[in-house]
Amino acid sequence: MSLLNEILSTLLSTLRDVTPIILVIVFFQLVVIRKPFSHFKNLVTGMFYVILGMTFFLVGLDKALFPLGTTMAEQLTNPNFINPSTDQSISIAWQDYYWVYIFGACIGFATTLAEPALIAVAIKAQQISGGTIKAWYLRLAVSIGVAVGISLGTYRIVTGIDLYVFIIAGYIIVIIQTIFSPKLIIGLAYDSGGVTTSTVTVPLVTALGIGLASSIPGRNPLLDGFGLIAFASLFPIMAVLAYAQFADWINNRARLKQTNQEGE
Repeated sequence: MSLLNEILSTLLSTLRDVTPIILVIVFFQLVVIRKPFSHFKNLVTGMFYVILGMTFFLVGLDKALFPLGTTMAEQLTNPNFINPSTDQSISIAWQDYYWVYIFGACIGFATTLAEPALIAVAIKAQQISGGTIKAWYLRLAVSIGVAVGISLGTYRIVTGIDLYVFIIAGYIIVIIQTIFSPKLIIGLAYDSGGVTTSTVTVPLVTALGIGLASSIPGRNPLLDGFGLIAFASLFPIMAVLAYAQFADWINNRARLKQTNQEGE
């Protein structure tokens, strides 16, 4: 019964959150555009599926993904796991948390590769570019960027270094990359950073950060537990720009080689 009550409560909350969106759509369709809805039954059915899907997704987050991320963080930072020896007087240094960095990188890569928003953007980019931008390579580049970002973000939580140090340094690198990157890829690279912060990646990464900050001595979950999403948004931009720069360098080298062969 408790699960059923939670589902009903979440359903009512979802209805409350979705109602302003429905009112805006109805207002513009009937008052501004002044045309009836086409395929009204399909629209109502689709909206019902959206509300139902959001309800079960939110319940699933609370019951599975958030506890999973927190539990993994607690287990990986357990002193008995890090230092299985009986001598507990040995202090734990930041490099002893290497399994945390590896787990952060792996979970960041896997969740991003499965991110529906990224898949949609990558497919559209491939279609519009006429195949110049490969959807699979773009997804790999973004996933690698998130993996590096989450791993570095967990290192920040372990060491307690201020978040702004990494963010400022990261955006300086992004600005330099932007200057030397092909113009056609810049907008896509910046959008790729945004699509990573969606339904699959955010819950696990957020739970991981809060779990780490709660488990590591001297860390405040509110001050140190958040910020991993910023890393997940920043580093994919670097990765896609680097991918574009590398691909552009390969193409220029191939053209130069072909020109030299024709000249001979």
